Amino acid sequence: MAYQKRELLLVAGVLFLTIGLLGVGLPLIYSVIISVAIYVGIKFYVNKRKQSIANDVGQGICMDCGGRIADGRCPNCGTSV
Repeated sequence: MAYQKRELLLVAGVLFLTIGLLGVGLPLIYSVIISVAIYVGIKFYVNKRKQSIANDVGQGICMDCGGRIADGRCPNCGTSV
């Protein structure tokens, strides 16, 4: 449910940005293009960041030392999962 709330907040923010650009005097088509580009850019950045975090974490995080678990064992303290 939290993911849908974030998506709704992003859409609402982009909608308010579009209205704000219209208030400044930009034509409708330019404000829509800018808003859609910002929406797509944010979605692209979030997906890349999620992939980066998933790659960094790997199989998980050791509860003892906080190291990254590889092959079912922690390379720092030797604790197995």
